[in-house]
Amino acid sequence: MPVDDDVGRGAQVVGERTGLHPAQRRYAYHPGFNGPAQVTGGPGTGRTVVALHRVRHLLRTGREGDPILLTTFTNAMAAALRDSLALLLGDADAHLLGRVDITTVDSLAARAVREARGDSPKPLSVAAEKSAWTRAAAREELPWTEQFLSQEFRNVVLAQGLRTPEEYLRCVRRGRGTQVGRVQRARLWRVMERFTADLASRDSATYTQLCDQAARILAEGAPRYRHVIVDEAQDLHPAQWRVLRACVADQADDMFLVGDPHQRIYDSRVSLRSLGVNVRGRTARLRLNYRSTEEILRWSASLLDGRPVGRLGEDDDDGGRDSLRGYRSQLHGRVPVARGHGSQDEELRALVEQVRTWIEQDGVKPSEVAVCARFNTLVDAVITRLRRERIPAVAVKDNPGPDVSGVRVATMHAMKGLEFRCVAVVGVTSAVLPFAPQVTPAETDPVQHQSDLLAEHCLLFVACTRARDALAISWSGERSPMLDPVAG
Repeated sequence: MPVDDDVGRGAQVVGERTGLHPAQRRYAYHPGFNGPAQVTGGPGTGRTVVALHRVRHLLRTGREGDPILLTTFTNAMAAALRDSLALLLGDADAHLLGRVDITTVDSLAARAVREARGDSPKPLSVAAEKSAWTRAAAREELPWTEQFLSQEFRNVVLAQGLRTPEEYLRCVRRGRGTQVGRVQRARLWRVMERFTADLASRDSATYTQLCDQAARILAEGAPRYRHVIVDEAQDLHPAQWRVLRACVADQADDMFLVGDPHQRIYDSRVSLRSLGVNVRGRTARLRLNYRSTEEILRWSASLLDGRPVGRLGEDDDDGGRDSLRGYRSQLHGRVPVARGHGSQDEELRALVEQVRTWIEQDGVKPSEVAVCARFNTLVDAVITRLRRERIPAVAVKDNPGPDVSGVRVATMHAMKGLEFRCVAVVGVTSAVLPFAPQVTPAETDPVQHQSDLLAEHCLLFVACTRARDALAISWSGERSPMLDPVAG
């Protein structure tokens, strides 16, 4: 049933965390899909709410005792899903909550490895991984950086689950723009073998390695769940998808996926069909935004319009492209404000005035205001400045509960999956957006370069679309070129 959701033009907007519009009900309460199903939609279209209602439907209609996995990308989002599902089930169905395992894919993978071997390798930090690649490549004179080696290992070897040098020599390196001949592949494989051996000797592993190991372990056992519901599906790596596929038998209503390719902020090219997750004929798209005003929506969408964004679950070979055309809101409000400042001190002073206006003049609670920046250094400076001006402020990374008063301050990545009445995005300069160390040089790999740039644009898009009523963007120094709308 491919469906383009264009229902509900005159409908009342649903504002509750677990409210469901009739236009979404036919997906959440579909009597039964003959295999995996997928719902996509932009920010604020209620994808996560649809997923929660799908869980409730399966709990009520499935066999008693059937376990369900509800998974997402971060621990904070998993905690939010747990709270929202408890609210949705209420007292009458509270006893059903015990059948739902709510966790991240990485946590699930770590648990599977720990159960199989008695412990789990220590996760590797970014800095430690770079050092490990430096050690591994020391004996080879290779023309590539540690970043290239890491991407080759993650996006080719682990993505395809390659086990032998012969498999690597024969594989098609999808999504990679640098040609690598047979002799170079043999040398690269030796470096990757030394890398994995080095990590094993230190009892460490990258998160993607851990998922690769867990997928093999889970595939050898019986399925653990009757249903798997996946939130934020756009950012999962193929190794993470193999974990999920191994957790549930291939049958009716086995997997239900929700996501938005325009919010893909991690480099994960995936062909779901090649991983045994075939949603063809069972896809739907939501286009009505229930969160943000039309003014915020249009301004944010202009940051991405014209950029080719692959459809959820389709890699470059599938050729599909997603679009924000037709995406709309029935809410209206103020146009977002974007202002530059001569120094960071001036920018923070203006931020204080803006936050104070939202709280004192607009009557917005401090906990309904968020400020986000690219990195923690500016996050910490914002918290310090707000508190100095007697405005309560808390870090999102500290997981403040709903009863904790204070403006929420976070990195752009940590804003994923959250929403607030008012949002200020600060420090949007050319030095951090795009952030050069995160973008592969075009001369190294032109395909990866474009993919990395798109991820940077998506990150800014995610930050701006957390706002419901008001959005303010600021910078000091040179304005980020990513704030300029893409020419149509």
